[in-house]
Amino acid sequence: MSRSHQIVLALVFLTRLPLGRLLPPEVLPLSRAAWAFPLAGAVLGLLAGVPLWIMGTGLLPAALSVALAVWLTGALHEDALADFADAGGGRDRADRLRIMRESTIGSYGAAALVATGLVRVAALAALGPLALIAAAAAGRVAPVMLMRALPPARSDGLGQGAGQPSRRAVVAATLTGVLALLLGAPGPGAAALAMALIGLSVLAVSRRACRLLGGQTGDVLGASVLLAECAALVGMAALT
Repeated sequence: MSRSHQIVLALVFLTRLPLGRLLPPEVLPLSRAAWAFPLAGAVLGLLAGVPLWIMGTGLLPAALSVALAVWLTGALHEDALADFADAGGGRDRADRLRIMRESTIGSYGAAALVATGLVRVAALAALGPLALIAAAAAGRVAPVMLMRALPPARSDGLGQGAGQPSRRAVVAATLTGVLALLLGAPGPGAAALAMALIGLSVLAVSRRACRLLGGQTGDVLGASVLLAECAALVGMAALT
């Protein structure tokens, strides 16, 4: 699989952009494209930031950009976060995995979506489109790390089928995310704080996933993206 195919696969998986026809007919392993996740995030941030580019900073353009990001991803990460949050109400591992496969959203999931939505809008209202690109890119380093670090919690599903990215893929994704923050954050201090908070968010998701589920699932990976993106925005906004 060529590098260009890997980038397209990352875009097809992480967004709803109609690029599937550019992929070869054979099944491509997602783990091979993991290094390109932050690049896909940067493209997503660039497109979602159109209201901020046109209207400038403020609550309305920030809300429109967040809404556009949700639309461009098909609410993939929001759905994952809601499922992962609701899993905390399960009695045991089997019950939590069952909850995560249900289509309904419980009170934990709804609260998580409201909280992350408010954080994203408030931070972007102060930061602008470059920070959105940086956060979207850096946030997509989180699932790459978790795919490498944690075993699948199920014998089927996305978490198992995605495979394990190589160390080189993790390093490449991390360097891309760091570069995005250095270029998009309002200063080196804000970039450093964003990196630190992303690391804490990945650690928190990893520990919770291991405690509740015994490993990672597709919902864990998707939730990690949204939480890491929020962490990056908080870090950048805190020093603005």
